[in-house]
Amino acid sequence: MQIESAGFTKNDLAKYPFLKETAEYIKPLGLQIDDLTSMGMDQVLKRAEERVNEAIIYRSISRSIKKIDLEILSFPVALLLVIATENSFIKKRYALAEAKQASSDLVNEPKEKILKIAHDFDWKIKLTTKENWDSPLEYTIHFTDYLRNAAHLHDKKWKLTNSILSHGNIYLNKKDVVRLLEEEIRRHIEKRLDAKLPKYPAELTVIAERVKKLAAEKIGPTETEGLPKVVVQAAFPPCINALFEAASSSHHLSHIERFTLTSFLVNIGMPSEKVNELFKSFSDYNERLTRYQIEHIAGERGSGTRYTPPQCSVLQTHGVCKNRDDLCRRIYHPLAYYKRKQKLA
Repeated sequence: MQIESAGFTKNDLAKYPFLKETAEYIKPLGLQIDDLTSMGMDQVLKRAEERVNEAIIYRSISRSIKKIDLEILSFPVALLLVIATENSFIKKRYALAEAKQASSDLVNEPKEKILKIAHDFDWKIKLTTKENWDSPLEYTIHFTDYLRNAAHLHDKKWKLTNSILSHGNIYLNKKDVVRLLEEEIRRHIEKRLDAKLPKYPAELTVIAERVKKLAAEKIGPTETEGLPKVVVQAAFPPCINALFEAASSSHHLSHIERFTLTSFLVNIGMPSEKVNELFKSFSDYNERLTRYQIEHIAGERGSGTRYTPPQCSVLQTHGVCKNRDDLCRRIYHPLAYYKRKQKLA
């Protein structure tokens, strides 16, 4: 009765497990992290692992309406599993996959259901008057909710100057509201994945290692493992160090130099915000565009693919390779140099 009065069914909670109502639904169960290894939780753990694996391989997550309770319970367990990997790329990938799957479900929902889900995130959103329901602009959303979620969308259509704004509200069609909700959902899940736990059940740790192995096989080890968590400039290859120093001094960098430096830094674990700081003093700096490009290279936008720097041979061809040392002559890739230098140290 409580779920129905809020406008959400159990099927909704399975499709949109990030809703506040989902947490209220499972709260009476009183599940603790140690309960994951208890009898009857094996299927939940299995489904949680499937969710994460699907996110890594397909960038989307299937939904099963036959076992709704299993779907609902597997979401928070999947979050714990992703946290247990302690891998920032897997966290980004999982949040993106859940958001994209929710987005694909939302496009088929009635207007009222989309409205309720937006309200769950405390959006100031309304349906336009019934007389105008034949209009493609079925919603009005407060500009603050709009800007918060459109800030990183690259297309010119998302600029506030290209929107219909009246009394602080922006008129949008269903497709655009769903796209903004996708951004809200992604950020919401990423925030939940930032949690840190002092310890994990042994079984969860074993599954987390399997997930990391799968990610290394499907995505590549340079993105998922093997690099130190603390960025150490002393281990930078000579070419990257030259680019880093140039950027820090606001010297102009070509397109391939910017791409090489950015892709290197995000792959060794530097947060996108820190990378963005490097370019702020450039004469052609555009915050919105720069953020988007960095996050796109980092796999936090678009297809979810994290880009790696060009190989050394490509950098030599474009004149980016500079100050080669003895280690450079035995290395084919900047990330391999960084990893080897760490081991030598």
